[in-house]
Amino acid sequence: ILAAGALLPLAETTLQAERYGTRHRAALGITEQTDAVVVVVSEEAGQASLVERARIRRNLDEADLPEQSVEVLDPLFEKLVAEGKAKRIGFETSYKLAYQRGGLLRVAVRRAKYQATNERGESEIEVAPVPAEVVPRSIASASTLALVATSKFCDGLPLYRVEQMFERWGFGIDRGTMSRWLEQLGATFGATVIEAARKHAFETAFCIMTDATGFAIQPGPLEDGPRRACRKGHYFVQIADRDHIFFEFTPKETSANVRAMFRGFDGYLQADAKSVYDVLFRPADPGDPDDDGCTRIEVSCWSHARRKFWEAALAKQSVAREALVRIGKIFELDAKFRAKNPPSKVKELRQRHIAPLVHEFLEFVSIEYERCKNTRGSLRSALGYCVRQRVGLARFLEDGRLRLDNNLSESALRKVVLIRDSALFAGSDESAENWATIAS
Repeated sequence: ILAAGALLPLAETTLQAERYGTRHRAALGITEQTDAVVVVVSEEAGQASLVERARIRRNLDEADLPEQSVEVLDPLFEKLVAEGKAKRIGFETSYKLAYQRGGLLRVAVRRAKYQATNERGESEIEVAPVPAEVVPRSIASASTLALVATSKFCDGLPLYRVEQMFERWGFGIDRGTMSRWLEQLGATFGATVIEAARKHAFETAFCIMTDATGFAIQPGPLEDGPRRACRKGHYFVQIADRDHIFFEFTPKETSANVRAMFRGFDGYLQADAKSVYDVLFRPADPGDPDDDGCTRIEVSCWSHARRKFWEAALAKQSVAREALVRIGKIFELDAKFRAKNPPSKVKELRQRHIAPLVHEFLEFVSIEYERCKNTRGSLRSALGYCVRQRVGLARFLEDGRLRLDNNLSESALRKVVLIRDSALFAGSDESAENWATIAS
């Protein structure tokens, strides 16, 4: 590979890619695009991993799982051991992954009844108050509600499949009931836990990363009218210092909605170059009644820039290939510096080693853009993106806590995509808002 000078594709979209370094991500990327089987050797850990079909085979003996032992004995040799003709010297251990169903549980809530005499000497009977409930007057306990919510929003199961699960476990619950539970959960959490967490995040966050994806919304019924097609809403994700991950639904992806979504936040904001975000980075305007007086500093995404050059490289553009090599060197050094260093040290290393590469790259794209700005194509689009975003692309050099890319936002939106693929559409704007709250 070194002799060939090949560029190995780094996996970024798989859930496993977030937990591994460049070496393992390259192995995942190769097996995503080819039918190869890759062996990854880690000198630090003293282990070798097998990667196939974009999956890393994990060692079960290292997993944090409850363990059950099953001893397999040979009757013939056990007889010889009993006769003193042989002895057992140990076991050879291998591991398999098993599943043990927990099932449903009936919880008897027995409230104490008391008989007492009041001040008039009369006998009265009192019952202990009902414990606090997540969904009042419901047969579902907190654990059942959690099961329904995680099945839908974490595992991407439609409610009709969750209904089938309950049937198999011996107690059927219809999907309409579960839908009402989720609606109440969304309304309750949105007004309490999520609202408090969002307020705290906006007051304390250093940087918020954001991205959006579309979602189909079923229109309301029309009296004596034809059926209407689903309209398109949007889910936004907000990741505040990697401590909070919020999802928010908007019926339309407009600058006004984006401004309202980030009202009150003052700090760095990392997003793609979509025009709806431009309103967040405008100077404060005292004459604008919608202006909150906060200053948001734009941080651009190098992954978006790299993606555009990759598209141009597929069109056999040599300039795009050179740009990919330059960007790859920046990513390689930054990953190395961020691996074991605190933010202050990361900033120092970036300024010393990466800043010259960034400035050289931006100068390179400016020169090449002038040469091809009158020629339509993927190369002009990639170069133009970097020229327009040159300030935001260099922003990560200001602080060691800032990231090169906005990939965490794209990864978080996979949860929404999973729900979209299984549910196809939301029944109303209110349902979509409740989904966003529970996903948060």
